[in-house]
Amino acid sequence: MGTLTYNGSRSIEFDDRALAHLQIVIGAKLRRNEAFYLSWSGADDGRSTIWIHPTHSLTYDYLTNDKPALNRAWIDRLTECSFRPSGLVLLPEPEIDPAMLPDGAPATDRAAREPVGAGSH
Repeated sequence: MGTLTYNGSRSIEFDDRALAHLQIVIGAKLRRNEAFYLSWSGADDGRSTIWIHPTHSLTYDYLTNDKPALNRAWIDRLTECSFRPSGLVLLPEPEIDPAMLPDGAPATDRAAREPVGAGSH
Protein backbone atom coordinates (compact mmCIF):
# COMPACT_ATOMS: atom_id res chain seq x y z
CA MET A 1 0.00 0.00 0.00
CA GLY A 2 1.21 3.45 -0.91
CA THR A 3 0.47 6.59 1.04
CA LEU A 4 -0.85 9.99 0.01
CA THR A 5 0.09 12.57 2.64
CA TYR A 6 -2.05 15.68 2.49
CA ASN A 7 -0.78 19.00 3.81
CA GLY A 8 1.86 17.24 5.89
CA SER A 9 -0.62 15.92 8.42
CA ARG A 10 -3.14 13.48 6.94
CA SER A 11 -1.87 10.18 5.55
CA ILE A 12 -4.17 8.03 3.43
CA GLU A 13 -3.31 4.53 2.23
CA PHE A 14 -4.07 3.46 -1.32
CA ASP A 15 -3.00 0.52 -3.41
CA ASP A 16 0.13 1.57 -5.36
CA ARG A 17 -1.71 1.11 -8.67
CA ALA A 18 -4.62 3.31 -7.60
CA LEU A 19 -2.23 5.90 -6.14
CA ALA A 20 -0.34 6.15 -9.44
CA HIS A 21 -3.58 6.86 -11.30
CA LEU A 22 -4.73 9.37 -8.69
CA GLN A 23 -1.38 11.14 -8.95
CA ILE A 24 -1.88 11.69 -12.68
CA VAL A 25 -5.41 13.09 -12.28
CA ILE A 26 -4.66 15.19 -9.20
CA GLY A 27 -1.50 16.60 -10.79
CA ALA A 28 -3.41 17.65 -13.91
CA LYS A 29 -6.06 19.43 -11.86
CA LEU A 30 -3.52 21.23 -9.68
CA ARG A 31 -1.54 22.36 -12.73
CA ARG A 32 -4.78 24.08 -13.83
CA ASN A 33 -5.06 25.65 -10.36
CA GLU A 34 -8.28 23.75 -9.63
CA ALA A 35 -9.40 22.93 -6.09
CA PHE A 36 -11.66 19.90 -5.62
CA TYR A 37 -12.87 17.17 -3.28
CA LEU A 38 -11.23 13.74 -3.23
CA SER A 39 -13.39 10.91 -1.86
CA TRP A 40 -12.72 7.22 -1.32
CA SER A 41 -14.23 4.26 0.48
CA GLY A 42 -12.53 3.02 3.61
CA ALA A 43 -11.89 -0.50 4.86
CA ASP A 44 -14.82 -0.17 7.28
CA ASP A 45 -17.28 0.55 4.43
CA GLY A 46 -17.25 4.22 5.37
CA ARG A 47 -16.37 7.10 3.05
CA SER A 48 -13.80 9.84 3.51
CA THR A 49 -13.43 13.16 1.71
CA ILE A 50 -10.74 15.83 1.74
CA TRP A 51 -10.57 19.21 0.05
CA ILE A 52 -7.55 19.46 -2.24
CA HIS A 53 -6.27 22.93 -3.02
CA PRO A 54 -3.24 24.04 -5.05
CA THR A 55 -1.69 25.69 -1.98
CA HIS A 56 -1.67 22.46 0.04
CA SER A 57 1.22 20.04 -0.23
CA LEU A 58 0.83 16.44 -1.35
CA THR A 59 3.36 13.64 -1.02
CA TYR A 60 3.01 10.31 -2.82
CA ASP A 61 4.93 7.45 -1.21
CA TYR A 62 4.86 4.08 -2.93
CA LEU A 63 5.47 0.70 -1.31
CA THR A 64 7.65 -0.48 -4.22
CA ASN A 65 9.89 1.08 -6.84
CA ASP A 66 7.81 -0.54 -9.58
CA LYS A 67 5.98 1.88 -11.86
CA PRO A 68 2.68 0.31 -12.88
CA ALA A 69 1.54 0.54 -16.48
CA LEU A 70 -1.19 3.13 -16.60
CA ASN A 71 -4.74 2.41 -17.71
CA ARG A 72 -5.84 5.30 -19.94
CA ALA A 73 -9.52 4.37 -19.53
CA TRP A 74 -9.22 4.62 -15.72
CA ILE A 75 -7.48 7.98 -15.94
CA ASP A 76 -10.23 9.24 -18.26
CA ARG A 77 -13.01 8.01 -15.90
CA LEU A 78 -11.33 9.57 -12.86
CA THR A 79 -10.76 12.85 -14.69
CA GLU A 80 -14.37 12.96 -15.89
CA CYS A 81 -15.78 12.44 -12.41
CA SER A 82 -13.38 15.04 -10.94
CA PHE A 83 -15.39 17.81 -12.63
CA ARG A 84 -18.61 16.86 -10.85
CA PRO A 85 -19.71 18.84 -7.77
CA SER A 86 -18.89 15.80 -5.62
CA GLY A 87 -15.31 15.89 -6.91
CA LEU A 88 -12.82 13.14 -7.65
CA VAL A 89 -14.00 9.77 -6.42
CA LEU A 90 -11.73 6.73 -6.51
CA LEU A 91 -13.69 4.50 -8.90
CA PRO A 92 -12.86 0.84 -9.58
CA GLU A 93 -10.45 0.21 -12.43
CA PRO A 94 -12.32 -0.53 -15.66
CA GLU A 95 -11.39 -3.51 -17.80
CA ILE A 96 -9.60 -2.75 -21.04
CA ASP A 97 -11.33 -3.75 -24.25
CA PRO A 98 -8.89 -6.21 -25.87
CA ALA A 99 -9.59 -4.55 -29.22
CA MET A 100 -8.02 -1.37 -27.80
CA LEU A 101 -4.70 -3.06 -26.92
CA PRO A 102 -1.70 -2.54 -29.21
CA ASP A 103 -1.00 -5.29 -31.72
CA GLY A 104 0.69 -8.25 -30.09
CA ALA A 105 -0.35 -7.36 -26.51
CA PRO A 106 -1.93 -10.26 -24.64
CA ALA A 107 -5.71 -9.99 -24.17
CA THR A 108 -5.25 -10.52 -20.43
CA ASP A 109 -3.18 -7.34 -20.16
CA ARG A 110 -5.32 -4.86 -18.15
CA ALA A 111 -2.98 -1.92 -18.54
CA ALA A 112 -3.20 0.35 -21.54
CA ARG A 113 0.27 0.68 -23.00
CA GLU A 114 0.12 4.22 -24.23
CA PRO A 115 2.32 6.79 -22.49
CA VAL A 116 0.61 9.18 -20.11
CA GLY A 117 2.28 12.52 -19.36
CA ALA A 118 6.05 12.79 -19.30
CA GLY A 119 7.49 12.61 -15.80
CA SER A 120 4.11 11.90 -14.29
CA HIS A 121 5.23 9.00 -12.13
